[in-house]
Amino acid sequence: LGIQFVDWKQKGETYFHPFGAFGQKIDICDFHHYWLRAREAGLKAPLDDYCLNAVLARSNLFSPPVFEAGSPLSTLTHAYHFDAGLYARYLRTYAEARGVTRIEGRITEVSQDAETGFVTGVTLDKGQTVVGDLFVDCSGFRGLLIEETLKTGYIDWSALLPCNRAVAVPSERAGEFTPYTRSTAREAGWQWRIPLQHRTGNGYVYCSDYISDDEATRTLMANLDGKPVGDPRLLRFVTGRRKQSWNKNVVAIGLSAGFLEPLESTSIHLIQKAILKLIRCLPDKQMAPELIREFNRQLTYEYEDTRDFISLHYKATERNDTPFWDYNRTNTVTDTLSARMELFAHSGRLFIGDGEAFALTSWVAVMMGQGIMPKTYDPMANLVPAEDIRKNLNYIREAFARTASQQISHADFVARHIA
Repeated sequence: LGIQFVDWKQKGETYFHPFGAFGQKIDICDFHHYWLRAREAGLKAPLDDYCLNAVLARSNLFSPPVFEAGSPLSTLTHAYHFDAGLYARYLRTYAEARGVTRIEGRITEVSQDAETGFVTGVTLDKGQTVVGDLFVDCSGFRGLLIEETLKTGYIDWSALLPCNRAVAVPSERAGEFTPYTRSTAREAGWQWRIPLQHRTGNGYVYCSDYISDDEATRTLMANLDGKPVGDPRLLRFVTGRRKQSWNKNVVAIGLSAGFLEPLESTSIHLIQKAILKLIRCLPDKQMAPELIREFNRQLTYEYEDTRDFISLHYKATERNDTPFWDYNRTNTVTDTLSARMELFAHSGRLFIGDGEAFALTSWVAVMMGQGIMPKTYDPMANLVPAEDIRKNLNYIREAFARTASQQISHADFVARHIA
């Protein structure tokens, strides 16, 4: 249903980033402007009371959306917690059943055209050569083709997003079986908690400039709900993106194209968007440079838009209790993010472009959740009489509370519906 953020604005404070919408349409403005107007007039109810996702999450309840006009359940939007290894296995089986040929082997040599520099084939450790017209580099951080072979270059965003390591460990399922992810701010980063059916995923994303690997591991292990299952795994990364996701006849998708920490679970989303854009820009053997430029333009937008949204979480904090949080609080962010924050702080307005990864609800939730409360609201909200706004808000709040009370627990839903 969303992500719960603990200790991000201040220690002891919590807010919720719901995946569903706030409220229901009243008139011409976005819903939060009517809430802001009512709040100015004395309304005490928090904005979360007007989001069914958030209301359900409070009590660990769940329901799938019901696509009926006017139904409160039609406002729900949910994501999935799943085992990434099982998901990869499923996709492999699905693809192979439809004609994809999988060739196992370690690449030992890459062949290139002497004139164009295009990759013509890869040689495997058993001597087999695989030739092709278009190569998709899914070799992870290494970037075997896009970087080691084509020397494409990498844009480092560590100054904006300084976390560069993560330690992860699964644990036995214990505590609340929540229908949401939890992100808890720690001394030098943040800890994730992802509840699955038979275990809980845990990890600490941090900056090695402010905490040692051993200390980060101890912090993670001391903050698990259940007994650890396996040993902690250390991951190193550099936040950023390739200068070109598509270079010559190589397209980098996934970690080979770039990396943004998993604060808003965007990795698979960026993979899916890259696949869809590649399909739309699929070339013939000529590899038209116009297609390559357009693909790179769109992927750059995707990565930079996502980067700004993640940066918002770090910049919009009031914490100064550790050097890590003081750095982020006072850090300079991109001009695009700074302008969006200033506009929202002044008038509560947000302009979301077509194709942006995060909708209005997401930006509003994080902005307000981390203390950016608009000074005023869209004056178009004044076109609706104050009494009508009050009645609408009361109706929505009561309808969501009533609807939530009729749903079952997340644990019961999973037990009934998920094999």
